[in-house]
Amino acid sequence: MKSKTNLSDIPEIPDEGPFYHGTKADLQIGDLLTAGFQSNYKPEITMNHIYFTALVNGAGLAAALAKGEGRERVYIVEPTGSFENDPNVTDKKFPGNPTCSYRSRAPLKIVGEVSDWVRQKPEELELWRQKLAILKADPKAEIIN
Repeated sequence: MKSKTNLSDIPEIPDEGPFYHGTKADLQIGDLLTAGFQSNYKPEITMNHIYFTALVNGAGLAAALAKGEGRERVYIVEPTGSFENDPNVTDKKFPGNPTCSYRSRAPLKIVGEVSDWVRQKPEELELWRQKLAILKADPKAEIIN
């Protein structure tokens, strides 16, 4: 049996989870997700953080919008270090943190995979992709890294 990270050992926890990460990468339980990869939203940026959410459907949307050709996957993850509210969506775009979105410089450990979440309809995904295309093309659009 895999040991569970004791969240009480991680300082300043904004949420207790469970937490999810959406991607198209084919990963295994026990793998670590780390920062240092290109942003899905601004490919010229190498991300200093790994992002996750407490909302399974939010992770599902992230999986649908992620780069790559693999199938959409939502992993259950445990932070291995401290984390904070994602400043790209909290307060900057939405008061508080209604999307339950977080980021960490420390790896996230994969502890499971979810197969059931609400998937976006093709027309809804297309609208999201159009919004992302505008973001990618806008030199003023900032991703807080």
